[in-house]
Amino acid sequence: MSYVVESLRQLFGAAPHKPDKEEIGRFASEVHLYKKANPYSKADFEIMYEEHGSGSKKWRNRRWATLIIVNLLFVVSYFFDIQLLEGALTASRFVGFHMADLNSALQVVLAYKHIVLNLVIGTVTVFVLWLLLGGRTFCAWACPYHLLSEWAEMLHLKLVKKKVISNHTFDRRVRSLFYIVFALLALISGYTVFETISPTGIISRALIYGPGIALVWVGLLLLFEVFYSRRAWCRYVCPIGVTYGVVGLVSPLRVRYNVKDCHHEGDCRKICLVPHVLDMTVKGRSAHMNVDVSADCTRCGMCVDVCPTDSLNFVMKGLSKKQ
Repeated sequence: MSYVVESLRQLFGAAPHKPDKEEIGRFASEVHLYKKANPYSKADFEIMYEEHGSGSKKWRNRRWATLIIVNLLFVVSYFFDIQLLEGALTASRFVGFHMADLNSALQVVLAYKHIVLNLVIGTVTVFVLWLLLGGRTFCAWACPYHLLSEWAEMLHLKLVKKKVISNHTFDRRVRSLFYIVFALLALISGYTVFETISPTGIISRALIYGPGIALVWVGLLLLFEVFYSRRAWCRYVCPIGVTYGVVGLVSPLRVRYNVKDCHHEGDCRKICLVPHVLDMTVKGRSAHMNVDVSADCTRCGMCVDVCPTDSLNFVMKGLSKKQ
């Protein structure tokens, strides 16, 4: 199944496509057969981790630093009135050049049925940027709620491990329903309803202009994610990631999986923020020797960090050596 089609399926909540025997390429099939005849033992895993380690946090640290710096630029610009990065994540000006969050721009157009030049300039600028970066890169590398939710997830997993709570999941297809609902609400009401409840915008504005009552809503969301369902807002409700994922469908920047050296220990899926995108790492499911992770991927890099066999890597399509 083509990358674009599979990416769209996953972005709108469908389960990853499991390739039939006929869809698996010859080289990948040979690898699967070899691994089936020569399964890895527990000792193999222990040796592997002893030789390669259990993964670094290089990409995670880079991502956290980038996310914090981007959001602090807004704060510093406003506090010192230096007009470097004005506004908030939903709409801003970088050294006087307009930038607009794509999902916010869509909500504004639907609500007011009118397009102004500055909105067009800002939207095109951001469109090109995320077209190059691809996937749901905005979520992992710029969204402040994503970082808070990631920390909440760490606490959630500790509580689950101690059996204090259990995790609850929902059908990911509900995200498509919310996407339509928010779009219709804007169109019918003439009001950007989603922007009112979006934790991304609420936190961004609170950081820059000071806290408000809306932060209570953000706190309730985080409590729900800590004690009931990990990363529920990002996985099942928020339309921002879907918008950016669709825009980045043809991006040259991707995470690529190579099945040859993979031990299928599953640590990449355990640490992944959207584990369904790594379904091809399950033993026997990779249709080809090299498979690009879908555009529903946040490009967070944690799977690249944790993989001890270098089976997952960032690649620039057409430029990287690992094609």
